Amino acid sequence: MRNIPKLAIIVPCYNEDQVLGETIKRLSETLENLIDKKKIKSDSFVLYVDDGSEDDTWSIIKSSSATNLSTKGIKLSKNEGHQNALLAGIEYVEGKCDCLISIDADLQQDEKSMIHFTDSYVNGCDVVLGVRNDRMCDSFFKRATALGFYKLMNLMGVDIIKNHADYRLLSSKAIRMLLSFKEVNLFLRGLVLLIGLKTEYIYFDVKDRYAGKSKYTLKKMFTFAWDGITSFSVVPLRLITLIGFIVFFLLA
Repeated sequence: MRNIPKLAIIVPCYNEDQVLGETIKRLSETLENLIDKKKIKSDSFVLYVDDGSEDDTWSIIKSSSATNLSTKGIKLSKNEGHQNALLAGIEYVEGKCDCLISIDADLQQDEKSMIHFTDSYVNGCDVVLGVRNDRMCDSFFKRATALGFYKLMNLMGVDIIKNHADYRLLSSKAIRMLLSFKEVNLFLRGLVLLIGLKTEYIYFDVKDRYAGKSKYTLKKMFTFAWDGITSFSVVPLRLITLIGFIVFFLLA
């Protein structure tokens, strides 16, 4: 059994001014509830990472941090993408907490499940993955593309947990091991599985998005899938090699 941890909650944000006020309110309440239940230390905090937003996201973060000591924020100079924003948050909190939980800003992931994440940490888990029970809240297009994404990953031999996005807990040890990777094309869902520490799954129900719309365009989905394939699968390299041999023998 571990002592109760100092927790850092990391929230990547990109043009989320329509939902961010509610997000800050709910996560502040969640943090206070966990502190009251003695699940986390009183100096735990929430870090909002502004991924080069073009709306009022940063002004909302600054305003909240000025009145709430548990709210912190960092701003990237330009839009670097969700995975890089999340990595920036992880790098910032390293050494400042015992464990972190990353969660999206759109409030679809159930923040109340964090109590189960922290319980798993205290019981010895270094990695806790939040896995959604279903995709009923998604549009037909998003369900279809998500299903295609997981099928493609499996076809290419990429080790990935179905319906796990970036809602997860990492212990300080897991954070150090994750940051030891020097990947350029980030695919954190795959990297956390390579750490090899004690892992547990927490299942949760997805909620409707509070406001606004998803920032994951079809182009970003394809880019994300490509990063996963090229980072964790040798299939593309083998295909290119096979095509090279075929072309060589045809032209020889």
